[in-house]
Amino acid sequence: MPPTISTINPSQGPTTGGTTVTLTGTGMTGSTAVRFASTNATSFTVNSATQITAVSPPRAAGAAAVVVVHPTGNSNSVTFTYVVATVPVVTGVAPSSGPTSGGTNVTLTGTGLTGATAVTFAGVPATSFVVSSATQITAVTPGGSAGAAVVTVTTPGGTSAPDSFFFYAAPPVLTSVSPVQSPTAGGVLVTLTGSDLLNAGAVRFGTTNATSFTVVSATQITATAPAGTGSSPITVTTPGGTSNPVAFTYVAAPTLTALVPGSGPTSAGTVVTLIGTNLSTASAVTFGGTAAAFTVVSDTQTTAVAPAGAAGPVTVTVTTAGGTGPGLTYTRLGAPGI
Repeated sequence: MPPTISTINPSQGPTTGGTTVTLTGTGMTGSTAVRFASTNATSFTVNSATQITAVSPPRAAGAAAVVVVHPTGNSNSVTFTYVVATVPVVTGVAPSSGPTSGGTNVTLTGTGLTGATAVTFAGVPATSFVVSSATQITAVTPGGSAGAAVVTVTTPGGTSAPDSFFFYAAPPVLTSVSPVQSPTAGGVLVTLTGSDLLNAGAVRFGTTNATSFTVVSATQITATAPAGTGSSPITVTTPGGTSNPVAFTYVAAPTLTALVPGSGPTSAGTVVTLIGTNLSTASAVTFGGTAAAFTVVSDTQTTAVAPAGAAGPVTVTVTTAGGTGPGLTYTRLGAPGI
């Protein structure tokens, strides 16, 4: 029984020939030729009883009936259309940037892309590519050097002009962050310093995005810390990838549980011991809003020298990297009357 052809893919190619087509059908084992109209295929391979691959020979533009020649007789015909090959044109590359390590899936748009045999980035072949249509190719970028890379497509009609580009971005690097701590409520504006920070698309504190951020330059970003707890290393993501993490810690607000002593004279000089929690990063101690000299003894104890003031109660507060906690009352006692 003669073979049958059910499909041909692709169904068109350039007049210069060279298109590899796949014929699917039945009874193909033992086939002796594949013909495009009256011309034999440049070459063909019988892959199985249901599939043959063949390379189209050169031919004038127009439809050509493709048949499989077999000792039992010729198959039915399917149509392959020859088209005049044109020089491909690339008009768009999206996305237009990615890391120097390669691996970015890009879509090339343009015209005359059918039959593409090569896609290159700065002369380096794409890791892989698929011709989706005459106007679209998807390709995976190879590794490259930081900067602009000319993107070209080669078809039987020639190679596209070198006027489309993909920009390789070096991976961002962070070298420092200031400050390195924030209250658990967030809201602190931090300055990140490093290199290759342009076009940052995300700043993360641990796994949480910054409340907001501004790319100041290629070496600096300012970001507002979101709410968080504990250790939350900061990273920056750009088209070049994700940076190394830099350490950042959330600090719980301080608490005061006791003042010893809880009262003293209106004159300055009384040493008061503040007892509580989360006191190790203390940056200020105030008595009724007046700053006092202080010494951090431990995370649970700070000593402060009470400043002078009018007789009566005042609120003592401690400010740390975690914020200002609720205060306790310290009472100044006036001198006894005579």
